[in-house]
Order: sequence, then structure tokens, then C-alpha cells
Amino acid sequence: MLDDILNKEDLSKEEIITLLSLDNKNDQQKLFDRANELRLLYCGEEVHLRGIIEISNICEQNCVYCGLRADNKKLERYRMTPEEIIETAKNISNLGIFTIVLQSGEDCHFDSDIISYLIYQIKQKANVAITLSLGERTFEEYRTWKIAGADRYLLKHETANKLLYEKYHFKQQLSERLEHLKFLKSIGYQIGSGSMIGLPMQTIEDIADDILLCKTLDLDMAAFGPFISSPDTPYQNFNSGSAELTLKTMAVARIVLKKVHIPATTALDTIDSIGREKGLSAGANVVMPDLTPFPYRSNYQIYPNKRGSLDDPTVSTASLQKRIEALGRKISSKRGDSLKMDFEHTV
Repeated sequence: MLDDILNKEDLSKEEIITLLSLDNKNDQQKLFDRANELRLLYCGEEVHLRGIIEISNICEQNCVYCGLRADNKKLERYRMTPEEIIETAKNISNLGIFTIVLQSGEDCHFDSDIISYLIYQIKQKANVAITLSLGERTFEEYRTWKIAGADRYLLKHETANKLLYEKYHFKQQLSERLEHLKFLKSIGYQIGSGSMIGLPMQTIEDIADDILLCKTLDLDMAAFGPFISSPDTPYQNFNSGSAELTLKTMAVARIVLKKVHIPATTALDTIDSIGREKGLSAGANVVMPDLTPFPYRSNYQIYPNKRGSLDDPTVSTASLQKRIEALGRKISSKRGDSLKMDFEHTV
């Protein structure tokens, strides 16, 4: 029965739940092996690096699981200057990384004009793709940034369960987030979304719905990372998600979504010392190293004890590249555009 499910072209919700519920280690390995086969078929052996710059840890939202939430008064807040961001982006491209991710809390100080300026200046100085991960902004801002040269937008839906979404996000609704993702896609962004695994009150059925929602959205990248409980949040005393369930989710996502980029996340690497290796062997083909410079990098505390946050970003990235190569995988020298596009930018 398991072999039949693993080799089907399309899976039902019930079949997805069956795979997510596998508890036998041999059966789990079959799942991971099948995901790895499909990763090789659709993505090849290359691993795409996306260099993240966490430009601000200021956030206007109050999501109950997040250490950046507005009500967390213990966190030392920061904003990088445009000059610091542009210089960091240039340094990232010099490392042979050809996607820059500008990430922040929902900080409206970085308005339409500032982000447009950053996009323009980075594109002038480096041949890179630019991904924005700035939370929910206005449709007009999305349009302006696309015209300025932004290539991708990452906006995780976190959970496909409408009721849970409203418990986690006091001022936001799932329907609104999905409308943002659909609009971003309609104006030409390559879009990324995904969910957290192991959130309080989440069920296996919810995770199956997350994967199916990613299919409905026709994503270019789907990210699944474990929930890690963060101090000074309402969810600080809940158990964090497990690496095992996260890996099963990534593997099932590869089987269901097929031609999509899937990252082995820093959160997975934080709760498991070889989490990235496991993820890359269970369907993932992307790694997103944090290249935020000192003194800021240790203060982007969505969750505590993020792996590498105290390390020199260049040294940490070089170590990560060696870990990838030790698996027999090759670091890509391409931008890593959508697998659904008919072309691939090279540099």
C-alpha cells in the first residue's frame, strides 16, 4: 500500500495524511527516498543558495508565536541603513550567491520609496534576483516594487486552518493573506509561501491542508519549518515542533508539488544538528543562509538560539557550503528562478 501511494501521480488528502502519519523508520526512509528521487528528477543535484539580509526586527504585528511581536519589550530593536543593506548585498553576490532576500518584520519605515531605492541600487551593483519578505503590504507597494525590479515575494501562510490563523494573528485573516499571494502572482512575482509545523493546536489534517493549499496557490517555493517556542510570547511554554514531522512534511510536499523549490530551513537546522543535511536528503533543494551583518544578526529573534546567529556570516556560509558538498551535491551558480519558467537566468 505504501509503495502504491508513493508512486501515484496525485494524492488525496487521506493519502497525504497516511504519509504524514508514518511512524515506522523503514517506511519513513521510503518516503524520504521517494522525495529525493523526485527532487533529482525535477531539480537536479544543484542546491540554490539565497542570502538573507534581515533589514529590521521592528514589527507592527503581534503574532502570538513570534519573538519579533510588537508587545515584546525585551527585544533590542534595530533598522539597518540603506547603505548597510546595499553593501551587504554586494558582499553576498561576491560570495557567489545570486539571490538576495530582504527580510524584516512588518516595518512601514521601509516604505515604497526606500524599498524601491534598495532594489534599484542592488540591481545596479550585482547581477542577482531579489526576493522581498516584508509581510503584508499594500497592493500598490507590491506593484511599485515589481516595477523597480523585485523578482520574488515570500509570504508564508503559516496555517491553512482559518480558525487557527485567527488565533495566531490578532489583526489578520487567512483570506486576506491568500488574496495578497494571488495578487503578487498575478502581477508577475515568483511567489513563496508555506507553513510552520508543530504549532499549538495544529493537527496532521491541518498540515495536509497546508500542502494542498500550496498546490492550489501554484507556488514557486514552498517552505516548511518547525515551530520553535520563543520566550516573551504567549506561546513560550508550548512544546516546539519536531524535526521528524517537519521532514515528513517536506518529503510529502515534494511528492505532491513536484516542480517547486523547497528549502531546508535554518529552524530545522536549529532543532537538529544535521537538520539541513536531512532536509536536503528528503526533497529540499534550497538553503537560505543568514548573512545579516554584526551587530544586528543576533537580534533578529523570531525564535531563540537560531543556529549561526553568533557566528561570522561569511565563515558560517562557507561551513554550510562544505556541508552541502559533503552530501555530493553541487552549489548552483544560477539565480534559481522558478522551476515552472521556460528559462533560467545564468550569471
